[in-house]
Amino acid sequence: MVTQQLEFTSDELLTTHDVAEPLVANGVACHGGFADDGTYISPRTLHRGPAIEAWEAHRLEQFGTEKLDAPVEQWPEPFPNVEQTKLLLRHGVRDQVISTLTRVGTVEGFGSMLRYLPLPDLHGTFEEDITGTATEHIPLGLFEAHARDEAGFEDVAGHDRMWFAARDIAFENPVTADQTAYMLERMGISGPGGAPPDLAAMRKAALAARVLPDAVPFELESMLARMIGLLFIEISAFHTFRWAEAVLSDPELTAGDGEAARIVSYIRADETPHVGYLEVALSEMRDRTWIGADGTRFDGAEMMPIVWDKALEQSMVARRSDLLQLTMREIDAALDVASITASARDDLLDEMFAQGAVERLPDGSLMDRAA
Repeated sequence: MVTQQLEFTSDELLTTHDVAEPLVANGVACHGGFADDGTYISPRTLHRGPAIEAWEAHRLEQFGTEKLDAPVEQWPEPFPNVEQTKLLLRHGVRDQVISTLTRVGTVEGFGSMLRYLPLPDLHGTFEEDITGTATEHIPLGLFEAHARDEAGFEDVAGHDRMWFAARDIAFENPVTADQTAYMLERMGISGPGGAPPDLAAMRKAALAARVLPDAVPFELESMLARMIGLLFIEISAFHTFRWAEAVLSDPELTAGDGEAARIVSYIRADETPHVGYLEVALSEMRDRTWIGADGTRFDGAEMMPIVWDKALEQSMVARRSDLLQLTMREIDAALDVASITASARDDLLDEMFAQGAVERLPDGSLMDRAA
């Protein structure tokens, strides 16, 4: 029988360990810190880490089902991959890597929007009790902790500025604020990460994209879609971490003696509780009976895969295709900046594509060979 603590206050879930030394990245005070032996300690995990383990043990004891899981191996490798990126850097083509690090940091900043997501009446949504579950704690600190990890809190930086610090260390402060804004505009990204979203527009789009029966509360479906999408982003991001750590640790191609790669490793460690609570909470909700607005009962094991499969298709097909095209435009722009001649450009791109799993079709579009 599970005997660990299962109920926590928001303050507890937002509490950070005492650290011997704070994390400062390129002069920026960041969350987290280091133990006496130099081990990095993620922020807000003093109680959050043990809580996730306790909730999963409690769920397993209650329902005995497998936890929802999406292995990282399901997602394709980054484009360009490590060897392709190093090839470009050896030829002086840096701007694509710089723009990727800028885009990743900016997208991380949008994590602050999680705190604005409208939530259903969680206790009234499920027939079975949710006391002492990760689901119950979604509005009691879990979403807020996630938002603070990604976008920082008050004057302490989160993952957004940590990615920028890694970029600036590795490439010696390569862009100004104006250049960053232009770069993001070129990639179709605008607005500060901490700005509240247009909830009315988001609701309208989500209502039009519903896949569950109308009797299922809209707020429940919207929350599930957001959580599953986040989970897939978090899991697929581990490919990005591997890529960034491998590239930014190469002293022949980047500056900083590997410090940029170490910052990325700290971000990677911080993402582990995100995957943990999302998997547990989604599994808890799948295991339960859902109560519709009209009193209809729905089996969560039948409803969850409908939302899950749609989000998986979007992650692995639609968004992947868009990202490949965006990245290729950034590579072309970087080749222009590096003043690579037309003939040398063709040879370099041929060599680059030969080293990866993405191919360029005759019409110029890109696709994964495995697809």
